[in-house]
Amino acid sequence: MGRVIVGAAAGAVVMFILGFLFWGSPLGGLATGSLADAQAADVQAALAANISETGAYEVPVDGSQAQKAMYARGPIAFIQYTADGSGNPTPTDMIAGLIHMYISALLIGFALLQVSYHVREFSTRAAIVVFFATGAGVYMTLGAPIWAGHGWNYYIYSFVTDVIGLVAAGLIIARWFLPRDWDGGERVGAEAE
Repeated sequence: MGRVIVGAAAGAVVMFILGFLFWGSPLGGLATGSLADAQAADVQAALAANISETGAYEVPVDGSQAQKAMYARGPIAFIQYTADGSGNPTPTDMIAGLIHMYISALLIGFALLQVSYHVREFSTRAAIVVFFATGAGVYMTLGAPIWAGHGWNYYIYSFVTDVIGLVAAGLIIARWFLPRDWDGGERVGAEAE
């Protein structure tokens, strides 16, 4: 298990670097649209005038009769709103993000550890990682454009970057950090557990 804990740290560092390349470089612009300065100022002023608390807002919400009609007519938006400004990402954000990635890599490592004595070949372990990461990405990321009608660009980009990060961490653990206590196809010390 100690090897997996160390491997998860290595995987998290790789995820962090990939995250910076995908989101902290100009590549991140592939995921989102942008507004001209005057338009951005108008939208920011409208948000500040109408929303006071940080949170997620669906505008209009499909609730009252008036908002149901507005929803049907459009436009609609799902707003991830932060009331205060931010020098994003802050050092605290970076540390929290790295911890988040470490926990994700650690969970992948624990899953791989469970199958490591039954699945010895790296190619099969790699396939498990790829299918797991892709399934997780499909479920967690691609639901928003399907169920909420959000645009696809951001979510496809996010899906690709999430899967690449999870696969990279999983492959690192699968290749270098799973136990190697095998003797003739039998797990050494298995009877001791």
